[in-house]
Parts: sequence; structure tokens; C-alpha cells
Amino acid sequence: MLGEVLTAIVTPFDASGAVDYERFRALASHLVENGSDGLVVAGTTGESPTLSDEERFELFATAVDAIGSRASVIAGTGTYSTSHSVHLTKRAHELGVDGFLVVTPYYNKPPPRGIVEHFRAIAGASDKPIVVYNIPSRVVLNLETETIAELAEIPTVRAVKQANDDLGQARRIVELGLDLYAGDDPLILPFLELGGVGGVCVHTHVVGPQVKELITRFRAGDRFESKAIDDQLAPAYELLKIAVNPIAIKAALNLLGLDVGGLRLPLVEASGAEKGKVRDCLKRLELIEPSRV
Repeated sequence: MLGEVLTAIVTPFDASGAVDYERFRALASHLVENGSDGLVVAGTTGESPTLSDEERFELFATAVDAIGSRASVIAGTGTYSTSHSVHLTKRAHELGVDGFLVVTPYYNKPPPRGIVEHFRAIAGASDKPIVVYNIPSRVVLNLETETIAELAEIPTVRAVKQANDDLGQARRIVELGLDLYAGDDPLILPFLELGGVGGVCVHTHVVGPQVKELITRFRAGDRFESKAIDDQLAPAYELLKIAVNPIAIKAALNLLGLDVGGLRLPLVEASGAEKGKVRDCLKRLELIEPSRV
């Protein structure tokens, strides 16, 4: 529906801390030319909690203009406020995005029936597909299978980004007729084996072609080669654990010459020690030559 490899794109900032839309445009094109079928804009990796609504809208518009004819644009429009999420979704729809990533409402911990009504209200703002984002580690609650089954009855809820390694629940998502996307990069292969579509990824900022090849090989029935590629990607999975996302991936992009600037507080740039670990991962992935380390 939206693609196999969806990259949750970082938001570049300039030296003053303002969003650098030209660098964003260049990075979006680079990612699409290197394995990404689509981009998730203004997700957590894009530092959405620190973006104003106008910054979000400009990022959506820039992405549609830069890659809309070549790849899908999925707008991150989920917040803990239903009315705010509806507002973001309506405007993103008007700007021409292809779908929406909507995270489980966080912090206020609504009951399941509140979560269902939250998604129902957002679905009323557009006829375009919604990807439900289930990430218990960040929102403190897991979308239980029964709740996901209720969400599946909403016509525009078409997929789940599952950042939860419960394979039984992942299998049930597929059985419900929803597209299953890995929300943690190491889950791509296990989820493919359950009938998943692919992943909403962070590591594809630097290993997009390899991840696309992994999925292509799997679809062709070459399980051995897809597993071999997954094993080779171990340093990319390790990279993401060095510091909370998107600190490490921004450090990696900057080291590779894809300048995306710093981060907005309360996030901070990688420390010297963390950058050293990022360099080591990039070296093991053969993305940095020894002379640059």
C-alpha cells in the first residue's frame, strides 16, 4: 500500500536551530534514491515533539514536492490530544500526503475504548490510510490484540507499525488483514516470516539499499541470503542503541557527510565517546573508509 521500506526521516536543523528545509529536501531525495519506498515525516525520529505545527506543515509540503511523484509521504500526525491530531491530519491531507502515522496517545494513558474513539475521530478527517503506531516502550501501554481488532474495523486503518517483539500479536495483526510493519529495525526479518510487509525504519538512513535487498531476496524465496544480509546489518542495529533515537543516526549522517545539523533540547548531540562508537559501526558496515576514522 505505502511501500516496503519506509524511512522515518530526521529533521535537519541549521546552526541557529531552525529547520533547514533545503537539507531536508536533499535528504528526502537521497533516501528515495537509496532504497526507501516512502518517508515518515515528523515522527519521533523527526523530533516531532519540538516542532511547531507550521514547521510540520512545511515539512509535509516539502516532502510531497520533493518525492511525491516517486515515493509515498506519510505524515506523523498523532499526539496525545485527539483534537490536535485531527487538526494535523486535516491539514496534512490538504497538503497531499499519502497517509498518516498515528501513535497511541501517550502520557494520559486512555482506556482502550478511548483509544478506539481517538483513532475513529482522526479517521474522520481523511479518507487516506492510517498506520497505527504501537510502541509500548514510549507510550507506557501496549495496544492489546482486542483493541487492534477494533481498530481494524475502521475502514482507513490499514496498517500497524509494531514496535513490540510479541510475535504472537504480530501474527494476529496479519490475520486481521492489516499490513504489518516492523517498528524496531531488527524485527523486519522475523515479521516478514509472519507475513509482514516491511519496516518503518531508522537504520535505512545509512543502509537503505541493503534493507531493500533483504526484503527483495525474501520475497523471491531466498531465505538464506536474506538472513545473511540481516546478519551483516548487525552493526546498524547496534548503532541505534548507542544513544536514544535520533541522536545516534544524526551523528552517523553527519559523519557520512550528509549534514543534518544538531538536535533540539531536551535532546543533545552525541558525546565524543558515542561518536566514536558510531564511527566504529559505520566502519564495520564499510560505509566509512579507514582514512576517515
